[in-house]
Amino acid sequence: MTRSLKTLRAVQWSMLVSILLYVVVGESLGPKAYRVEPGLSYVFITLAVGIVGTIFVVRRTLVSRAASELASHPDDNVSLNQWRTGYITTYALCEALALFGLILRFRGAGMQQSVLFYIGGFVLLLFFRPRQPASDSEAST
Repeated sequence: MTRSLKTLRAVQWSMLVSILLYVVVGESLGPKAYRVEPGLSYVFITLAVGIVGTIFVVRRTLVSRAASELASHPDDNVSLNQWRTGYITTYALCEALALFGLILRFRGAGMQQSVLFYIGGFVLLLFFRPRQPASDSEAST
């Protein structure tokens, strides 16, 4: 469990740094801002809302269930794999949000449009930090 927790924290921090790199790359290498097609922005906004919803579904179906199982049976490898997979899937979806910002930036959107996706991905990634599942007796105290 401890090893998986350390691995997930390393993945989380790597992805947080990569989002910061997206901002730097988008601003330094991206084209000069001009009017981007509104349809493209609407598509990315719709996809972003869907991704945020998917993140919460993944958290409920994979992470929460596996965490409650691991709290009572810490040596359960199936639950540990589900727990780890849930976190990695969550992180990949958060990263996708930030990538939408980078894509928009390279399509000519201004920083004002892209930054919302960068911030959304960054904040969600930071918010869903991996936590060791607590047993019921620890959670009630």
